[in-house]
Amino acid sequence: MALTIGGEFASNVDARFTMLDVLGCSLAAVTTSLKPLPAVPAASAPRLAARWWRRLDSLRVKLFLGIAGVNVLVVLAAYLVHGWSFDQGLSTYLNRADEARMAPLVERLAQGHAEHGSWQWLVADHEAWHAVLRDELGLPVGGKDRRDRAPNPAGGDADDDGRKGERESHGDSWSEGRLLLLDAHRQAQIGSQARADQALLLPIITSQGHVVGYLGRTPRRELVASLEGAISAQQGRQFAVIAAGMLGAVLVNAAVISGWLGRRLVVLGAAAAAVAQGDYAVRLPHQGHDELARLADDFNRMASSLQAAQRARQRWIADIAHELRTPLAGLQAEIEALQDGVRQPTPERFESLAQQVHRLTRLVDDLRLLSLSDLGALELRAEVLDLGELVRNFFDHPPVPCVGLQVQLDLADGRQPGLLVRADAVRLQQVLGNLLQNTLRYCDSPARLAVRVARQGRAVHLCWEDSAPGVSAADLPRLTERLFRVDDSRSRASGGSGLGLAIVRAMVEGHGGTLTPSASPLGGLAWDIALPGVGEEPFHG
Repeated sequence: MALTIGGEFASNVDARFTMLDVLGCSLAAVTTSLKPLPAVPAASAPRLAARWWRRLDSLRVKLFLGIAGVNVLVVLAAYLVHGWSFDQGLSTYLNRADEARMAPLVERLAQGHAEHGSWQWLVADHEAWHAVLRDELGLPVGGKDRRDRAPNPAGGDADDDGRKGERESHGDSWSEGRLLLLDAHRQAQIGSQARADQALLLPIITSQGHVVGYLGRTPRRELVASLEGAISAQQGRQFAVIAAGMLGAVLVNAAVISGWLGRRLVVLGAAAAAVAQGDYAVRLPHQGHDELARLADDFNRMASSLQAAQRARQRWIADIAHELRTPLAGLQAEIEALQDGVRQPTPERFESLAQQVHRLTRLVDDLRLLSLSDLGALELRAEVLDLGELVRNFFDHPPVPCVGLQVQLDLADGRQPGLLVRADAVRLQQVLGNLLQNTLRYCDSPARLAVRVARQGRAVHLCWEDSAPGVSAADLPRLTERLFRVDDSRSRASGGSGLGLAIVRAMVEGHGGTLTPSASPLGGLAWDIALPGVGEEPFHG
């Protein structure tokens, strides 16, 4: 049981190096799992280092090292705290055990001092001192030998150097010169004064509460070191085994987590690279409900939006080419007929050419207006105006003949503060003109139109309702898409370019308002235009 302090230190060092060896082997396994690089010349050493760094500078390796490193530090810290707390706890336990065992001796010495009035009854009679020790501490009767003799007050003890007293056995350690008797002034009566300065003292108090002396004991260094060494070595071996198991589990766990997360991020990175190259059809598989799964869902929605935008752009280009080709083909046919002399250059022919040019110019102007709206550069000359009065003036002098159209207006008379909006009058008249052309173009004869303006909350609403035919609920959200037609077979001459309603939406949104389509009570199509009233913030209802 008697182990040296050096043996204890060696066992602890061996345990620590065992854990470090496990960590080193695990890190070596990670690095060797990477494919070896081919041999390169010495001049290529910087490039080789850069390539190795790129391989190690990956999220998988960083996660592994981060998780494993933190857990290794935790295990090492737990080991150090465990060893420190064990040493402190053992010393405290032994000290308390000594104090508890000497409590009866302190009480006996207090009674003896009260009976004799001094410590001479022990100093002068060595047998009395040993008898008290045997009676109160339970020492064997043969404890009186040459080592148990009490020193004289002058300190002539053969054990003054404190070295013989440290060679005690566990059974008679209490009589090996460890115990000292001091008077009230802490002067040694039994034992060496030199060792009294290093001793742990217990006060001897009489029944009247007076301190008449001290019972001192020198620390049991060899015994404490022996116990600490033996138990610490055993605990160190056990903790080393536990720590090795914990480190193995930590390293495996870190490898599994980093590998799992790394694989999912590799899939995400490959999909992102595919989208960057223009493959918008790529989709990520849905796995679980964690943050990575939500990220995959967001990525899929982004890819779907990009794919839809790509298709819309392709359709937009094709439709624009078709829209431009129609008037250009008419112009080409008319000009070739004039050149070949098939038709004569009469005023009617020039009027037909002018109509084709006008249609082409209007299409180009509409495209330019929509482009400005997309860029946020749509020019608006805003002023405070009464929306009801603007609608009335528009129908008093419509831009196109309203033959066969029955119009019903529900407008407030005069300039009403509740109907005031800050808007561009020219742009709003263009909005009304496009809606009117749409009604005249598609409503069956006799056509009816109901227009009303009213204030609802913070917004001023303009409701436009025409008669049959209507539009299916599935087509309502797409009416303001560019070049969209409910009937794709409708001729461009009668059906228009398909940009009018898109322009209406762009202008309304440019004023900070909203445009909402719905089914009309008259059997046709209804439009609700909401514009922010004067003094209100832009309306986004």
